[in-house]
Order: sequence, then structure tokens, then C-alpha cells
Amino acid sequence: MLVFIAKRFLWMIPSLFAVSFLAFVLIQLPPGDYVTTYIATLAASNEIVDQNTAAQLRERFGLGDPMLVQYFKWVWGILTRGDFGISFEWQQPVSDLIWERMALTLVLALSTLIATWAIALPIGVYSAVRKYSIGDYFFTAFTFFGLAVPSFLLALVLMYVAAVEFGQDVGGLFSPEYENASWSFAKMVDLFSHLWLPVIILAVSSTASLIRVMRANMLDELPKPYVTTARAKGLSEFRLLMKYPLMIALNPFISTIAWLLPNLISGSVVVAIVLNLPTAAPLLLQALMAQDMYLAGAFVLLICALTLIGSLISDILLALVDPRIRLE
Repeated sequence: MLVFIAKRFLWMIPSLFAVSFLAFVLIQLPPGDYVTTYIATLAASNEIVDQNTAAQLRERFGLGDPMLVQYFKWVWGILTRGDFGISFEWQQPVSDLIWERMALTLVLALSTLIATWAIALPIGVYSAVRKYSIGDYFFTAFTFFGLAVPSFLLALVLMYVAAVEFGQDVGGLFSPEYENASWSFAKMVDLFSHLWLPVIILAVSSTASLIRVMRANMLDELPKPYVTTARAKGLSEFRLLMKYPLMIALNPFISTIAWLLPNLISGSVVVAIVLNLPTAAPLLLQALMAQDMYLAGAFVLLICALTLIGSLISDILLALVDPRIRLE
């Protein structure tokens, strides 16, 4: 197992290089650059920027260099100094902008993942064991509802209910007095008191899809001969389900970690904007629109790293849960 993990970490290095290069290229594919976007923004306010000023701005931001030179300077800064560059729009080091937002994004993503699994796993098993029962039909209707309703619409409805019916402070992850305060136990308590709303909104669609996955996996395993044999030997129904079909049915369930973590981060852009969450998604969208390549590239690189880490975690958990899987 340790050899496998070491090999996977070594393979992650060239993968991250390839992904970072593709991200850098894709961000620069639209015509123009950050200075072009900046000039267009000023022109909308009836401010004119002459060509000399534009050239000075490009020289100041290093946009006059060839794309490969810009890329290697960026990567070299990351490798040698942990420096992701300067954000053109914010005029701050990218590192100062991304880490707190990525930390809050990971807290939100992991909370949503735990809530998703805690709900989807028992409901999926119940729906398979009680196939075509009233409960199964009810949860099937819930999954169709969760898959069909847009997340931003659910966010608006729950914000209204929380604000009007319960007097809950909605929008953001902190109360006004804690937004700019330094981290403390009181601020963490305030964070978790605001976390439930975005967790519910983000978990609904993920839970709905995973319930269907778990139900289908269990329905594939329950009719198999080993289940019939275990039941004939007098094994209790609960122990039988936990020991045999559930362990095997978990395989596709566990493999979803590889895409669920990055999907919760990159796929929550609209919800984060509606709820005014200080997470990575709104800042990533803003950086892409402004062609702020260093800021956008850092976010894309970190999201891709999460994908690779999620794949590694999935493989390790699969090997631990299913003894038929051997990592060589």
C-alpha cells in the first residue's frame, strides 16, 4: 500500500504540471488580456486610456512576454517560493487571496460530503431492501426532486424561509461582527451556525444521485447466491446486509469521492453568489471574467490537485473495504 501511495504521489507531479499548463493556456485563449479587459471597463465609464499607458501596464504586469515565458516564471515562483504571482485586479499576492477562501471552501465541501453520505447511505440501503414499498416510492420522488430543482432556486427559497419564518441571518458564512475578526472559538461557532444552509442546498442534488447509485448497487447484490446462502445459515438480516452486500455495493459509492470533492467546489458558483459565500467559486469566476490569469490559474491548479487527491483517497478506501482489490 505504501509503495502504491508513493507511486501515485510521483505520478501526481507530472499530472499537475500538465494540468497547470493547460489551465494557463485556456485562460489566455480569449482575445486580449487583463489590460484589454481593464481598458474596456474604463471605456464603459467614459474614461479613455491611450496606447502608451496600455503598453506601460502590460510591461508592469509582464504581459509583454511570450506565453511560455510567463508560464515558466509562474511555475518557478510556485516551486521555489510558494509564490502564485500577483493578482492584477486586486493588486495583492494571490496567496493572500486564495488560502482563506480555499480553507472555507474545503470546510463547506467536507461538511457537504459528510452530510451527503450520512443521508444517502442509509436511504439507499432502505430503498433496496424495501423495494417498491411506500418508503421506496417516497425516497424515489425525493431523488427526482433533488435532481430536477436547480440549486440556485432552492437557495432562494430556503433563504426566504430562514429569514422570514425563523429570523435567521442568511447570506455569507459569518455574522457581521465576525467577518473581519481574527480566528477564535467564537468565530468558529458562528461559522458552523451559518454553515447549515449552504450544506443543505449543496447536499440535495448530490444526495439524490448517490441514493440512486446505492439503491442500484444493493439491488444488484441482494439476489446473488452468497446472500441466499448466508440467510439460509441463520445469519441475522442486519448483520448479513452489513457484512456482505453493503461492503461490495460501497465500491462505486466510494469511487465518487474522486469527482465529488472538486465538483462541490467548482459546481457551487451560482449558489455561492446567491448566498454571498466567501468561498473560492465567486472569486474564480471573477478572475476568469477579468482574465486575471495568475489568480484563476492558482484556483484551477488547486481544484485539479483536489481531484487527484480525491482519486487517491478513493483507491485507498476501496482497497481497505474490498479485500478482492489488491494494489500492486
